[in-house]
Amino acid sequence: MRGKSFTGRVFVFGDDIDTDAIIPARYLNSSDLDYLKLHCMEDADSEFSSKVRPGDIIVAGKNFGCGSSREHAPLAIKAAGVSCVIAESFARIFYRNAINIGLPILEVSLKDQVKDGDLLSVDLQKGLVSFNDREFQAQAFPKELMDIIEAGGLIAFVKKQMEAGEQDA
Repeated sequence: MRGKSFTGRVFVFGDDIDTDAIIPARYLNSSDLDYLKLHCMEDADSEFSSKVRPGDIIVAGKNFGCGSSREHAPLAIKAAGVSCVIAESFARIFYRNAINIGLPILEVSLKDQVKDGDLLSVDLQKGLVSFNDREFQAQAFPKELMDIIEAGGLIAFVKKQMEAGEQDA
């Protein structure tokens, strides 16, 4: 992740974007991130992987990431270079999987406020999203979750904690 604050170009999706739309089941025979990113959002927007650039932001409606519990979905999004997913709501398992792999996600209703290509500024620390001199408030992450996201995910966070513990001993 590039920091607690960033600006990115928007890709807008609707409600109930399920994990099959994020990364279709036909690609789940691989865990190669370079392969998965080529098929990210393929069933929702067949050109997404050729248009997305590092730092871009996905904005969606309600229940983003519904469906199966596959970790491939947030992994594919992160591998594609998406810096943050903003949705009105997330499926609970997708929310947790995103945090576990260090993909920032914010809950705030924006899909009817923005269009593809708009630029959003995000402050994860404050849970603030800015667009055209307007500010939208999402719930900021508690310190513990922000630490996991900043570390790059739960495994990286635990490794970092273990290394710090070894140095203190």
